Amino acid sequence: MIKVACPLCHSLKISLFYQDKRDYYQCSDCSLVFVAEHQWLSQDNEKAMYDRHNNSPDDAGYRTFLSRLFTPMADHLSPHSHGLDFGSGPGPTLSLMFAEAGHTMTLYDKFYAPDKQALKQSYDFISSSEVVEHLHQPGEELERLWSCLKPGGILGIMTKRVLDKQAFMHWHYKNDPTHICFFSIASFHWLAARLGAELIISGNDVVLLIKK
Repeated sequence: MIKVACPLCHSLKISLFYQDKRDYYQCSDCSLVFVAEHQWLSQDNEKAMYDRHNNSPDDAGYRTFLSRLFTPMADHLSPHSHGLDFGSGPGPTLSLMFAEAGHTMTLYDKFYAPDKQALKQSYDFISSSEVVEHLHQPGEELERLWSCLKPGGILGIMTKRVLDKQAFMHWHYKNDPTHICFFSIASFHWLAARLGAELIISGNDVVLLIKK
């Protein structure tokens, strides 16, 4: 047992899950796999990696990728809903897709759209594509987002999921040094129970959490 707290549920029931260039721990309470703080990148180095991303609304392939989250979310939305794209990145595209479908969008990103007033509003839906794996404090961040949702609202999360230790050994996703939190189906079931949410699992890397 090590003296590292889980960043999702804050449990101290932690064990070493896997080692390569970094150490990956797993929480026995919520099943999150994570990298401890002493192996995180500095904020400057983290942003430098994001600055190299070439995501663009004009990239049809990128839109197809984002449609894995956009489509199941859009199917649940009333016309003219108000949404937040949390972690919109250097080339906001998912928000544009929702706007093109008739919804009103607000952006928040720690580096590229850092207006914290966006986190003090109420929304019909919140999208978060390829973001939660980067969060230093996912438990606090997700609870804050949940508090911004109106009753009946939807939190849509896209992130690749941990399957088992054997798959993790050969998983390219863990090799990105900005990726520090890895969710599994069990982690999302824990989160849904914590939030009192209805959980919908959509495909291999998308979940919807609906505020009852």
